[in-house]
Amino acid sequence: MSPNENEAGGIAVARRSTWPLLRSELSVLFRRRRTWAMLAALAAIPILVAVAVRLTSRHNDGGGPAFLDRISENGLFVVLTALVLCTPLFLPLTVGVVAGDTIAGEAGQGTLRYLLVAPAGRFRLLVVKYVGAAAFAVAAVAAVVLAGTVIGLLLFPVGPVPLLSGDTVSAWVAEGRILLVGAYVCVSLLGLSAIGLFISTLTDVPVGAMAATVALAIAAQVMDALPQLAWLHPWLFSNYWLGFADLLREPIAWTSFGNNGVLQLGYIALFGALAYGRFATKDVLS
Repeated sequence: MSPNENEAGGIAVARRSTWPLLRSELSVLFRRRRTWAMLAALAAIPILVAVAVRLTSRHNDGGGPAFLDRISENGLFVVLTALVLCTPLFLPLTVGVVAGDTIAGEAGQGTLRYLLVAPAGRFRLLVVKYVGAAAFAVAAVAAVVLAGTVIGLLLFPVGPVPLLSGDTVSAWVAEGRILLVGAYVCVSLLGLSAIGLFISTLTDVPVGAMAATVALAIAAQVMDALPQLAWLHPWLFSNYWLGFADLLREPIAWTSFGNNGVLQLGYIALFGALAYGRFATKDVLS
């Protein structure tokens, strides 16, 4: 058999081993009660915001998070308010739980060595675990966006939406902007998912990996809020998390989206390499 045939055969085997492993990972992840409990908790946040505004709109004094005072005028602002609330804490919390559990959870349950028996290998297992964590991040943001859109339509009027630049767009165009904001938030969580994957390779205790990932997310935002550390801010993975306001202007300013994407790719590359370096040499005993 020629070298080319050997290489083609190796690629075919890798594909046959990777896709079933990925399907199995996503199936297990989204069959867990914990996963659906976290998604339900995230979906409940825009619902609680909308109900609270509906019941107390007459007493709204303009305080609270961004866009809150506009909800009673247009239900589409429920989604934006919920994302402002969820992005700094609730989304990193749930993503940190899933990412921290990727490898450590398997080790803690004693199933990691059985996964490594498959021909996918350690590198592909890491890739599959990361894709699973990223898929949950997308599902988490989608839960907030979907629940916020539905409850906003049910409880409040919906019409043309004023943008931050002063322009007004139709409700359909505004919904497209909201989907862009959702995509922005998804991208923002990809770096944290890679950090959680790396931390998960350092321990066999999933709770410790989850707690460390969430603690790092909080610490990054604390550092981001200190003006004394302004030189560090552009390098923090949380620096652009709330930069989606640029997508609510006319014309759209893509600078924050691009900078955020490049930053998150850097974290994925760095912590993905660290995770592989650690996992490739790790003695798997369970």
